[in-house]
Amino acid sequence: MPPMQISTWLDRAIIGCLFLIAVFAPHSIAITQTAWLLGIALWVARLAFYPRPKLFRSPVDYALLGFFVLSGVSGIFSYNPVMSIGKMRAASLFTIVYLLSQNVRSFRLVRLLALTLIGSCMLNVLLTAGQLAIGKGVKVQGVAPGSPLAKAVFRTRTITQPTPIVNGDIVWEVDGQRVNSPEELAAALASGTPVAKVRIYRVEWMPELEVPRGQLVPGTNVLDQLGISGWSRGRDWRATGFYNHWVTYAEVLQLIASLALGILLALKQKKSLMGLLLVVAVLGLVFALGMTVTRASWIGFAVSVVTMLLLTSSRRTILIAGACAIPLVLAGIFLLQQKRSIGFIDRQDQSTSWRQMVWREGFELLVSKPRHLLFGVGIDSIKGHWREWGLFDNGRQPIGHMHSNLLQIALERGVPALIVWLILFALYLRMLWRLARREVQPEQIQNSQFEIGNFSRGLAVGALGGTLGFLTSGLVHYNWGDSEVVTVFYFIMGLCLVVDRTNQRNTDSSVCF
Repeated sequence: MPPMQISTWLDRAIIGCLFLIAVFAPHSIAITQTAWLLGIALWVARLAFYPRPKLFRSPVDYALLGFFVLSGVSGIFSYNPVMSIGKMRAASLFTIVYLLSQNVRSFRLVRLLALTLIGSCMLNVLLTAGQLAIGKGVKVQGVAPGSPLAKAVFRTRTITQPTPIVNGDIVWEVDGQRVNSPEELAAALASGTPVAKVRIYRVEWMPELEVPRGQLVPGTNVLDQLGISGWSRGRDWRATGFYNHWVTYAEVLQLIASLALGILLALKQKKSLMGLLLVVAVLGLVFALGMTVTRASWIGFAVSVVTMLLLTSSRRTILIAGACAIPLVLAGIFLLQQKRSIGFIDRQDQSTSWRQMVWREGFELLVSKPRHLLFGVGIDSIKGHWREWGLFDNGRQPIGHMHSNLLQIALERGVPALIVWLILFALYLRMLWRLARREVQPEQIQNSQFEIGNFSRGLAVGALGGTLGFLTSGLVHYNWGDSEVVTVFYFIMGLCLVVDRTNQRNTDSSVCF
């Protein structure tokens, strides 16, 4: 096969991988990372064939590469080098930016990829709506003391404690199999291995409990045998989409909802099919975001919306949007009370007190040695050394992370890495601000170019709002540690770099190496 033909097929295959990322990023990290790795391999192969593609510089190159290098250096000096260096695969997700920005050469592809990402995310929005309408699992009521459910035990390597399934708990699975009725639950607990692994949902907790088999209570019906007085389909859970956790889902929704809203706000012909579809998408994404019941992501999206409205809308539109936000705020307060039994600002909330504890412990560990300040303790070293450092109230609280991007990055990778990370966002936000403020004059260019210009501006507005929302929620969440979230963030960044490069080329100021 001639080299020219090989290079053409490689280019097409790379674009195919980018569309796979756009389709599966809101749903499956496994398929997304497979498409990413395949795309990188194809791109490396493409560079071996003539004509070799040009490689373009971007405003964030040095910061992106610098942060990656400093992450690797922290791994070398880590308390657990094998674990930390192993996490460099996740750190290398930044190559998604270049896979996209170096191989997408037209606004048409930028538009298709952005709309594919938004459209694909609507699938898990429909899933969330369907699960809410149908319900999920078996919500038990009136659990009797003699019920086998009351004999449940929570067991880990270090903890064994009775944890009875109580009134209001939702039983989701038994030994990995979903249960949707008392009959299915009773059948799963009737016989088999001595102990059943039962996954339940209890407000903000999804433990797997051990329940003894073969101890159903004698009775004439299945409710009597289970030792419960009633049941209903569970609807009290927090939405997770196709992910395993609501915070991950909420952060992805915030980024994609901001992107969709930014494109809608910049759209000149809002009374069009595109405008209608974007309105439906924004409403659906906001609904799903609400169902995650994640306050930080809500606040992050609010910051995003305010920023985008100030950039694109009149004072009248902003006032109308503010009035529409009032019922949303009230609905949010109601959801928090119903699904999490807390207020919007609640000093009694255990998640708040837990964060305050890990922030204090993490900061004390960070400043305890110059080594920690300079290189950090190493990515994920906390998981192996928390006992040595007395973290998480000496193990009496759930083992996790620092619940703050700023503290987690400084503690794991060192203060220099945190500074470079902040510089990266400053450069990216400056680029987005410039793109968002760029006006397109319809009398100066063709209509098709005018529409493309509006779309690219909307893309930049949505990315700007989403990034500010990401940073806002990242003050109390470690969303930078979620590969699913970072993948979507990098994907949108890559799209915006294509727009920036094209704009620079149009003004005869692009550079390449």
